[in-house]
Amino acid sequence: MKIAFVGKGGSGKTTLSSLFIRHLAAGRVPVVAIDADINQHLGPALGLPEDEAAALPALGSHLTEIKEYLRGANPRIASAEAMIKTTPPGHGSRLLRLVEDNPIYAACARPVVLDDGPGVRLMVTGPFDEADLGVACYHSKVGAVELCLNHLVDGRGEYLVVDMTAGSDSFASGMFTRFDLTFLVAEPTRKGVAVYRQYKEYAADFGVNLAVVGNKIQGEDDVAFLRAEVGDDLLVTVGHSDWVRSMEKGRPPRFELLEGPNRRALRTLHERADAAYETRDWARYTRQMAHFHQRNAESWGNARTGDDLGAQIDPAFVLDESLSAATAGVRAGV
Repeated sequence: MKIAFVGKGGSGKTTLSSLFIRHLAAGRVPVVAIDADINQHLGPALGLPEDEAAALPALGSHLTEIKEYLRGANPRIASAEAMIKTTPPGHGSRLLRLVEDNPIYAACARPVVLDDGPGVRLMVTGPFDEADLGVACYHSKVGAVELCLNHLVDGRGEYLVVDMTAGSDSFASGMFTRFDLTFLVAEPTRKGVAVYRQYKEYAADFGVNLAVVGNKIQGEDDVAFLRAEVGDDLLVTVGHSDWVRSMEKGRPPRFELLEGPNRRALRTLHERADAAYETRDWARYTRQMAHFHQRNAESWGNARTGDDLGAQIDPAFVLDESLSAATAGVRAGV
């Protein structure tokens, strides 16, 4: 399952995504977590000391290796240099599984131990720093994430959780369509609701599965406000948490001590995410990959590479879970 957390900056999406990751790990669910937010706070939210979080290998720094691995023996892709962030897989491409070992995880993923559970794999895009000012945009850093999502065949009972960029920045590429379910974290304010409306409008034509998580709720009036503004999209609400306050101070208690109402809210998120598996449409997913790749190729990719990148689209290829077994032998030979 591929899950995204989005929302206005400061809405608490990183905190809630980290709680959801902890909840999954506590239930022994395999999890790969990705911090794709410009602020890069997911590591500390999962309990990593600041220095260890800052030392995590950036996906963007390994982009060439990632491209080289994923293109495999795909005859439509002549070289890693010919790949852009939207390049879709085709026959001969290497595909990723969440529960496996591969060179991408070896280079970019690091284990994070949570209480006594099995922990999670964490990957990060890397921070936007002074070297990027004036010469790059943050969306270039999340290109590696989009490539990995395009080549991922994930199944029931295993999770990829991505803490996304704030607000509508997710729409700078087709990555917003790469998820089975998107949790939009909204505060009970006009600004929080405005981000929801914008996201809902942009996503309407692409079948994005969206659920609103009301955060920083202080009473029934806040719940009523959100219900009036977002209607049935409001899935659950979360209020004040002493556990979260301790976590933000760098002293998280054991996760089992999280307040009962908040644990129930996380179970509701999990149930909704599991239910999304039943409506998964791999054919539409593959068509959307091709759609956004063609758009990117025509708008800038062809000019940058000097090639017709639309030719990378394999019309006979449909991404599907059944392909993972077929690629196991290819991965074993790497």
